[in-house]
Amino acid sequence: MATVKAAILGFGTVGQGIYHILKERKLELQEKLGVELEVAKILVTDASKERVPNTLHLMTESIEDVLAEPGLQVVFEAIVNEEPAFSYLKRLVEHKCHVITANKVMFAKRGQELEQLAKEHGVRVGYEASVAGGVPVIKTLKNVLLVNNAQRIQGILNGTTNYIFTKMRIENVSFEDALREAQQLGYAEADPFNDVSGQDAFKKLMILSSLAFGEQPNWSEIDVIGIDTISLSDVETANAQGLRYRHVAEIERLADGKLVGKVAPLLVNQEHPLYPIDDVYNAVTVDTDYIGTLTLVGPGAGMYPTASVMVEDYAEIMLRGAGQAVWI
Repeated sequence: MATVKAAILGFGTVGQGIYHILKERKLELQEKLGVELEVAKILVTDASKERVPNTLHLMTESIEDVLAEPGLQVVFEAIVNEEPAFSYLKRLVEHKCHVITANKVMFAKRGQELEQLAKEHGVRVGYEASVAGGVPVIKTLKNVLLVNNAQRIQGILNGTTNYIFTKMRIENVSFEDALREAQQLGYAEADPFNDVSGQDAFKKLMILSSLAFGEQPNWSEIDVIGIDTISLSDVETANAQGLRYRHVAEIERLADGKLVGKVAPLLVNQEHPLYPIDDVYNAVTVDTDYIGTLTLVGPGAGMYPTASVMVEDYAEIMLRGAGQAVWI
């Protein structure tokens, strides 16, 4: 059986999830894809620290070691921030490796550039995990957009803020208390700025904009408003009126062709598709010309939801066979 060599860049929560899934589903993936996947390298910041048993020999602190691996064909990237992630992936694409990323910060800004580079080198870029974790938004949109045109996208793209609003409404606790519990449960980082400010959702919205509309609006023209402006009193008043706060990222193509977008708290009623979405769940609603309104719901983050869609991207690349890739 042919062997596909892979590398994992970043071995935190998501990187470890990828490794576990590839190991636990090894035989099933071999049977379905007709190839055996071998994780040959794992790029980390400290190669002396073994995070998962029996992986120390795979670890390296150098991207040069990854590039030097004979026959490397697929790379899973789970690093935070734009750099060095983009520079690493650019070199790997030029090395004719397929790349699969969960990096929303990098992909929002450099995704179109990376995809064009991949096309030139006969390889593919998988980025399902960069938006809404385990919700298959990207692949669904790609299929829908073959026939339909998107008119508007609205989404709950951050599970942390949705959890906080849910907690405030159901348990009548303050924003500060709800955030503290989210941090204790691992839903929010010690520094929750990107989540509660809306910056995390904004980056994901820009990725969806590129996919659905082929372009992004000027970032400086997008209002990004966080949820810390909403008090418990606001939530209670809304609840008494049968309304719920959702932190919604939305983008729309106007009749004149202009793209307009916003990330902000939004009051929704029972008829709105985002009304029933509670806890850490994400949801994306797409208004199209033929299908009408399509809503996708699922877990937005975590080791296995995110890692599993990255492995799905790998499987899709293998099944389609891509460009100039040669399996050995």
